[in-house]
Amino acid sequence: MSTSALEPLSLRAAFAQVPQPVVIVGAEVDGAPEALVASTFTAGVSLEPPLVTFAVQHSSSTWPRLRDGATHLGVSLLGSEGGPLARQIAGKDRTQRFAGVAYTADDDGSLVLDHAPLWLKTRVYNEFTAGDHDIVVLELLDLGVDETVPGLVFHRSSFTPLP
Repeated sequence: MSTSALEPLSLRAAFAQVPQPVVIVGAEVDGAPEALVASTFTAGVSLEPPLVTFAVQHSSSTWPRLRDGATHLGVSLLGSEGGPLARQIAGKDRTQRFAGVAYTADDDGSLVLDHAPLWLKTRVYNEFTAGDHDIVVLELLDLGVDETVPGLVFHRSSFTPLP
């Protein structure tokens, strides 16, 4: 094994071989929608209590706004047509992130995308530093499933619709 395989670009290429679900983590903060895109989402971390995780880079400017400004977070699995939406919400221009995006926010501020194959209402259960990311553990409070909408994964550095 060569140590060059552990260089950031080589690692990124290697990790791209593992399909990952793509989720939007969002909430209304001070009356405005805020969200980040995560392709490092893990479902079924625990059933009792029900927990999921995602990872977020330390450089994220959105995560502190969500973590500190919201008591509840929505998690929306992107549907098969969600690649452009992921790029829009991840965009630098905060004023355009939700332009034309259909979403619902409940009384607790939890924001979920309309027509998602899976949505979760959550709250932060724990957070751990892991290298250049934080691992965020979320406790599920509610969920909804639409089995008629196929999901989307990020695989080989591309958004790939599921059948």
